[in-house]
Amino acid sequence: MNKSLEKVPMREQDPLVRNGNFEEVGYGYSLEEAMEEAARCLNCKSKPCIKGCPVNVPIPEFIEALSGGDLSGAYEVLTSENRLPAICGRVCPQEKQCESRCVRGVKGQPVAIGRLERFVADYYMEHSEGDTVVDIKKNGIKAAVVGSGPAGITCAGELALKGYDVTLFEALHELGGVLVYGIPEFRLPKQLVKNEINKILDLGVTVNKNVIVGKSITVEELTEEGYEAVFIGSGAGLPKFLGIPGENLNGVYASNEFLTRVNLMKAYKYPQVPTPVNIGRRVAVVGAGNVAMDCARVAKRLGAEEVSIIYRRSEEEMPARLEEIHHAKEEGIKLELLTNPVEILGSDNHVTGIRCDKMRLGQPDASGRRRPEPIEGSQVTLDLETVIIAVGQSPNPLIKDSTKDIEFAGWGGVLVNEETMETSMSGVYAGGDAVTGAATVILAMGAGKKAAEAIHMRLSQEKVMKR
Repeated sequence: MNKSLEKVPMREQDPLVRNGNFEEVGYGYSLEEAMEEAARCLNCKSKPCIKGCPVNVPIPEFIEALSGGDLSGAYEVLTSENRLPAICGRVCPQEKQCESRCVRGVKGQPVAIGRLERFVADYYMEHSEGDTVVDIKKNGIKAAVVGSGPAGITCAGELALKGYDVTLFEALHELGGVLVYGIPEFRLPKQLVKNEINKILDLGVTVNKNVIVGKSITVEELTEEGYEAVFIGSGAGLPKFLGIPGENLNGVYASNEFLTRVNLMKAYKYPQVPTPVNIGRRVAVVGAGNVAMDCARVAKRLGAEEVSIIYRRSEEEMPARLEEIHHAKEEGIKLELLTNPVEILGSDNHVTGIRCDKMRLGQPDASGRRRPEPIEGSQVTLDLETVIIAVGQSPNPLIKDSTKDIEFAGWGGVLVNEETMETSMSGVYAGGDAVTGAATVILAMGAGKKAAEAIHMRLSQEKVMKR
């Protein structure tokens, strides 16, 4: 057993080098580093880390296999509950989930579960001769999955493994949802996402791209076409804005528009790919979540000289992962804290700056965080060419407007039975950001998995009753 109180560090690109390229920030563990870190696991009887995982990965078991040198066995344990381990090892907020419950963390740092997951998945992809062929017994039942993001692709994979004829409907020309259009290349390489998704498609999932459910075809029409279950995992792609003057100026982007242009349209590969994004010399990103950090770090890599995060609270209240904030600061991103935009300024219909109130923190609000209050007479103006609004997203209303039998929350999310993920429309289920609003990849995967279990239980019982 390794009794070190600290995690084995993971090597990274130099900050002043990586902020000029889109290559992955962290290099991952070597085999020796992974074995050393795995030896820190206490293999507790109570296994508290599993309770922190939304998809219930048997964490001590995969780490034990790794520690013993059984890399294939470690991968098999991982993928018994998580079909996207290379993705989760990179983007899951382990510090708030599995690692937050690790007994090792009581004194010192928890075991680096995320880094070990990434290592095992990457090692397997690099050294395996191809996935083991899965013997699936088909049951002849059709199921439709709307959206190929983390919730949809997980639900599709689980249902395919259980023998269903699964058809996946995707609105865009590439599969992956937020994994492809939302998360930058330097945090999640797109080829890796493609490799992980292809493993699920290889289970026999049929794909229909460029199909907008709610417009090209409705949920009701899917049920009429013989799909005995429908899962809605259409995400949260509708941007939120600040409601301040100047948001219609050229040079103002919604975060998802900006990231989609860079990721899906491959602006990060310019000039090899002729789809540049013009951002100017000075950029401000409004917001302080993971998406805001992504936007700021992308803008820096696209050549902006000055990039600032504008946030109305203090650094302690920033909702982004500590790792993302740390990386952003290392890369030269400035934090304009206790600062609240009130107007975007322009000339000839183009952004020239942003006017902000300086703030102080008052009493806690409904979120439990101290409410920001403007300081009278404290306005400041920042000179800019680009403003990116990263203050959240909500579900696209297309399905809501076209499906009368499904109930929705006032803010646009699908209402579901949280035990089964079934909506108010019989046989129709939903999960991920379409239900919760913008959240994490692993929570969306957990919802897709839970829905698949509920669909299988219901349809299996119906099949027995029909005999």
